[in-house]
Amino acid sequence: MGGNCTLKHCAGRNYYCSVELTIQLIGGKWKPIILYHLGTQGTYRFGELRRSIPNITQKMLTQQLRELERDGIVDRKVYPEVPPKVEYTLSETGQTIMPVLKQLCKWGKDYEERFGIVEVESEVEEKNSAA
Repeated sequence: MGGNCTLKHCAGRNYYCSVELTIQLIGGKWKPIILYHLGTQGTYRFGELRRSIPNITQKMLTQQLRELERDGIVDRKVYPEVPPKVEYTLSETGQTIMPVLKQLCKWGKDYEERFGIVEVESEVEEKNSAA
């Protein structure tokens, strides 16, 4: 970066360095998780993806998938059925992020080993035991 930072424009985004562009495209709380699920498990229907990420809201999942589709990272296929069947997969461009996400996953596992993890009861188990 240094003193050579100049404003650039790509895919409708302004940024100063490639890391900034990357974070704009796949950063945030949910996009890496969505991409990791699609990249490791393959094609998902909306409801399946929603169930695989328990604490994301339907509204947020819809918004994030729309952004990822708009940016060419996720492909959305609608089948002409009633009710409509919609499937999401990583695009060819989306597939290229998988080595980075797998490395992030490995880093997280290494961090867990270094600092230890504590299993947390699910909210359902906590509510049942309180009753």
